[in-house]
Amino acid sequence: MIRVLLADDENLIREALAQMLALEDDLDVVAQAASGEEALAMARKTSPDVAVLDLQMPGRDGRGPDGIEVAEGLATAAPGCVAVIVTSHGRPGHLKRALAAGVRGFLPKTTSAATLAGVVRTVHDGGRHVDPELAAEAISAGDSPLTPREADVLELAADGAPVEEIARRASLSPGTVRNYLSSAVTKLGAANRHDACATARRMGWI
Repeated sequence: MIRVLLADDENLIREALAQMLALEDDLDVVAQAASGEEALAMARKTSPDVAVLDLQMPGRDGRGPDGIEVAEGLATAAPGCVAVIVTSHGRPGHLKRALAAGVRGFLPKTTSAATLAGVVRTVHDGGRHVDPELAAEAISAGDSPLTPREADVLELAADGAPVEEIARRASLSPGTVRNYLSSAVTKLGAANRHDACATARRMGWI
C-alpha cells in the first residue's frame, strides 16, 4: 500500500479527494491536514510515502507555509516522503519553485482523481509528472528578473501598504524600499508599483 497524506485548506475538496483515492486498492490515505503546519505535524506522526499538497494554504496566522515550503520541510519531517503539488493557481514561477524544492509532481486542480492516483504511483516509483500545459507556460515565461530582495519588497507592497510600513516590516530604510520598488517597476515594464505587483503575482514571482 502507498501511504498518502492529503493537505488542503478547503475541507470539502480534501475530504472528497480522500474518498476518491480510498477507492484505489493500492492507496491508503493515512492523514489529512488543513494547513501547512498541520501537514508537517501529520507527516512526522504518520510517515507517509506521498504527500499531496495544495499550493496555497494559509496558516493559522493567515500566512504559514505554502505547499512548496511544506514539501521542503518533508525532508526532515518525513524522510523518504515525496511531494505532489495540486493548485488552481498554476503560475510559471510556482512550478519552478516547486521543482527546485524537489517536488515530483505538479498538477492543476482540474485533474481527475484517476489521473492523480496514477501520478501518486508514478512519483512513489521514483518518476516525475508535470502537467504539460503548466510546463509549457513556465518555459515560455522565462526566469524572474527580480532579485530576491526586490521580490520581497514587492510582495510587501502588494496589499497597498505605504513605503514607511514596508520599510518597517522589511527592516530597511524608506529610501532603500523606494529604490527596490523603482527597480522592480522598471524590470517588469510596469506603469507603477501596483501594476508591478499584479504582473509579478500573475507570473508566480511573488
